[in-house]
Parts: sequence; structure tokens; C-alpha cells
Amino acid sequence: MSVTTLPPYDYVTARYEPVIGLETHVELGTNTKMFCACPTGFGAEPNTQVCPVCLGLPGSLPVANKAAIEATIRIGLALNCSIASWCRFARKNYFYPDMPKNYQISQYDEPLCVDGWLDVEVVNDAGEPETVRIGIERVHLEEDTGKTLHVGGATGRIHGATESLVDYNRAGIPLVEIVTKPVPGIGAAAPQVAKAYVAELRDVIRSLGESDVRMEQGSLRCDVNTSLNLPGAEWGTRTETKNVNSLRSVERAVRSEMIRQAAVLDAGGAITQETRHFHEDTGDTTPGRSKETATDYRYFPEPDLVPLAPDAAWVAELKAALPELPRAHRARIQADWGLSDLDMQSVVNAGAIELIEQTVAEGATPAAARKWWLGELARRANESGVELSVVGVSPAHVAQLQRLVDEGKLNDKLARVVLEGVVAGEGDPATVMSARGLGVVSDTGALTAAVDEAIAANPDVAAKVRDGKIAAAGALVGAVMKTTGGQADAQTVRNLILERLTTP
Repeated sequence: MSVTTLPPYDYVTARYEPVIGLETHVELGTNTKMFCACPTGFGAEPNTQVCPVCLGLPGSLPVANKAAIEATIRIGLALNCSIASWCRFARKNYFYPDMPKNYQISQYDEPLCVDGWLDVEVVNDAGEPETVRIGIERVHLEEDTGKTLHVGGATGRIHGATESLVDYNRAGIPLVEIVTKPVPGIGAAAPQVAKAYVAELRDVIRSLGESDVRMEQGSLRCDVNTSLNLPGAEWGTRTETKNVNSLRSVERAVRSEMIRQAAVLDAGGAITQETRHFHEDTGDTTPGRSKETATDYRYFPEPDLVPLAPDAAWVAELKAALPELPRAHRARIQADWGLSDLDMQSVVNAGAIELIEQTVAEGATPAAARKWWLGELARRANESGVELSVVGVSPAHVAQLQRLVDEGKLNDKLARVVLEGVVAGEGDPATVMSARGLGVVSDTGALTAAVDEAIAANPDVAAKVRDGKIAAAGALVGAVMKTTGGQADAQTVRNLILERLTTP
């Protein structure tokens, strides 16, 4: 049903209880595809990385990629899952042009990894960090589909398009699907929890080195399930918002769908179980198709592949070799940096841990790196609606900028102006400072005239300083800073003022 008036979010969370669930697809970074030897590099010319197997040609037979199986087990172990001692692949039957066989080799009732969990940190209503445990239903291995491009329409979707093109380079790339258990009881924090989960999952997989998890390139894609129910009632009908491609959009998609569903329910309508599309420009979701059930896919065991039976000793060896995982890593650097739990949560929420670490590796102190990334740069990222990592400044730039401040060549005000030039693509901080003539002026000869002018223009203030009210000198320093466009060295200016007004 169509709803024109949407309720405020606070009303929605006061009246209804949300339940969310997330299905995340991760393309593995193997050299070859899941069931053939075709390369997997991103960005190749369309349909140049294909063969009879991934094109589904008659007579071709799949062979499972051991590296992909090992990667999936490592992901499952990192997510505290139990690893199956025996499992097998299945055929998931459906017709769509991006699946050349008309079925997808996946796993159904016998996945490789089951019953795990992942802890995430969010900030509760009291402003304190809180841990939420997200149950993991399953982690299974399958092959990705091809990529369809609809052209000639206004939306990039099939409706209204004049033609559709299919690139099968992606068809057959190893794909891990990670499915959470339903997550109830999180109330108004549901959007925040969803974002935190995907961010933590991305960091875990990146730390394992099994994928570049670049959402903008589609190597990590998230489907968000959302439902609402009245307190104490059965869970509501869920919708599935497909292929959400940024952390910010995951949060926005949950919030948008909660508001939309509340409006439908308040108007006496019923929620339809369906897939929905999230629109980045408006933050809204629109209907896709009715959601299929497992029986619609007619799963049956894949006859061309033998079952998987991971050896227990091999699994134990993989577990022992896991690297330091993000949660443990954060605890270590929090202690090293001397941050409170709340300060560390601010760093996590901003997606700045890796950026700060890299900035420290370039020579900045943790405090200085944190100041820039969570201050000026976070502000710019928020204004532009982008992730902090793509704001246009590198950790090396931030470290160089702070060195110029530490050396007295820039003050914080000038450093922010220099940062504007770096973001605009004018070069590194030293280049921008030189090109714009933004260095701090500390030469007493160059500043003497400005100091004398400030004293002459403010005789009352100068008289107070002569009478011993040294704090009044700050007004004269401010006048000189204004005259010099903020480029004067404040301490040098202050020394010159006191020298003139307090020396017998």
C-alpha cells in the first residue's frame, strides 16, 4: 500500500520493536574461480575471464577450489563457528541471465560452518559503549553470478531499459555467504548495530587476508532483513533490502525500512515479504520482487562434486594460525594509545583505526593523528557523505602536516587551510604551504610594524599592559594575527608586545 506520511523515528522505536538479520556476501581473493581455472582480477574487459565451466557449456565439469574451501574455514573459525566434518554442495535452481547454467552451485542444508557469533560495540542511550553479540547461523561457500548492466533507462534497472548486457567475468568467483541469526531486543539501536556488525565483519575478513572487502567494487555486499512487531507480539513479516554497498547505507537502509513499515502498519496495512532496493540519493527503499522460499529454488545435491570432509587436524592447524583479530587488536592499541573506552569507540565509529595507525607509522603521535582524523577530516567526510578513508587525504599527508605544525612552520589555523589545498588536489602539505605562501611568520623584523600598529590602534589595551595587566596582551596578539591573516607566530608577537610595553 502507498503511504504518504512517514512517522518520526523516535515514534517508531517507542511503538514497535525491530528485528534485523544480515546476509553478507564476500568475494574471496583467490587467484582462480571456484570451480575452474579462470582468473578473478577485477576490472578486466567484459567476458574475457571465462571458460566452458563458468559459462555452463554442455559437458563441462566443476572442480572445487581448495584455497576457497580453506579461506571459508578460516572465516568460520574467526567467527567462532563449528566446522562441519562432512558437508556437500547443492544446486540452487533459478533462471536469470547472469547465471549461465540456470542454477548456482551453493550449499543448502549442509553448510561448511555453523553456529558462531561476532561481538560488536555500539553506544547505548546513556552514551556508554555496549557489547552486542550477533549470532551467526551459517557460513557457506558458493559461486558468484555474472553482472548485468541495464542501459537506456533512467534508473539503471531493468524496468525502462532498452537493452541489457551481461558480463560473465564475475560468474564463478568464490563467494562466501555469512548469515546471521535474527537479532531482536536492540530497539532504537538497530541501524547502529547493523552498521557496526558489517564494519566488524569487514575488519575480521580483511585481517585474515581472504578478501579486499571493497564494498564499492562489490567484493562485499550486504542484504538487510528488517521487521517490526508490537511489544510482546510475534515477530513481523520481514523485508530484504538487497545489495547495500556502504556502511553508511546499511544504517540508513535499516532506519528507512523501519520508518516505512511503521507507516504501513499504522495505516492498517500488512507488510509484504519481498526484496527491496535501497536508493542512495533519497535514502528510501522501493519494492523488488516477492521473496522466494527454499522450495522455490528446488535444491538438490550437486551430482558433479564429491562431498567435503575437512580433516580435524587440518582445521586445528588453520585455527592455530589465525592472526590477531580486530577485537584483540583494538584492545591492544587502546592500551598503547591510552584511550578511554568512549574515546576508542569514537575512533571505531569513525572508521579511523587503520588510518590513525598508518599515520602513527608515518611519524605522528597517536594524539595528533586522532585529532586530525576525528576532527577536521571527520567533519569534511560527514559534509561530503563519504567514508573517512576516501576524503582525499592520506595518512602520510596528515603526518607531514603535523610535522609542519610541530616545527613551527604552521599553526592549527593555517594547517586547516593547507588541508583544504590537499583535499583539492594541489599536492602534499609542504607543497600547498609553499604555493599558497601560508607559512608562519616568526621573523621579528617582519612583525615589528604589525605590533606597533596594533599598539597604536589600541591605546587603552596598551595602557593596561603597561600597568601590569599582562593578560590584556592577548587582545593585541589577536589584532596582529588578524592583520597578518593568521600567519604571525603568536608567541613571537606576544614577546614583542611585552618587550615594548613592559621593558623600562
